[in-house]
Amino acid sequence: MFIFNSSIGKKFIQAVSGAFLIFFLLLHATINFFSVIDSFTGKYGACANDDVLFSEGDGLFKLGCDFMSTPVISIMVPVLALGFLIHILYGCWLTWQNLRARGGVKRYEVSSRAAADSWSARNMFVLGMFVLLGIACHLTDFWAKMQLPEMFGIGTYENNPYLLLNLTFGSWWMLALYLLWFLALWFHLCHGFWSMLQTVGWNGSTWFCRVKVIGIVVASLICLMFAAVAVNAFVQANYLMA
Repeated sequence: MFIFNSSIGKKFIQAVSGAFLIFFLLLHATINFFSVIDSFTGKYGACANDDVLFSEGDGLFKLGCDFMSTPVISIMVPVLALGFLIHILYGCWLTWQNLRARGGVKRYEVSSRAAADSWSARNMFVLGMFVLLGIACHLTDFWAKMQLPEMFGIGTYENNPYLLLNLTFGSWWMLALYLLWFLALWFHLCHGFWSMLQTVGWNGSTWFCRVKVIGIVVASLICLMFAAVAVNAFVQANYLMA
């Protein structure tokens, strides 16, 4: 088929699946950032000792986690995650195909507007693997202790998301690792966002610079929200709730 055999079709698949990644991250960053808002409203750690969704007195972050457990979101999140998985696997396959076609990592190089533009454009695969490793750690720290036991009855279910935040980010070295991950994610998203829009046709001379700026803004918003959540949880665990 044309979409699988042509370079344009392959880029289109990566662009569409990359959009799933952006929406997936934006949704989670927004929900997680509610914990920072809770710190300013005095609701950080407010979590009812029950399994009822949207209990009275819960903090905004706990309510956001309950929202993620509603049927509509429970269906949407796996769809977004599937698109994200396709993005990863297809990206690995394309990288392998390109290396095989070139006869090696640096057998020959083809200059392009994207490749000459930034360091992140030339290292998207490496950044992607680093982002994937970070997501695997994140799933182990949170999803495996909340959504997984709730969905499949595997392991111990943790009903207090604030506790997981404090346990995960309470150590300075864990905070440092997550911040490095957010930095790699920022580089990956900065290039990926404008590359995605360029693939679908927003590549004119007028929109090229604008799309790059929009990509930087979106990537910065997502990563800054994640970073704020991590730093806030570190402060809460070590100084305010100790």
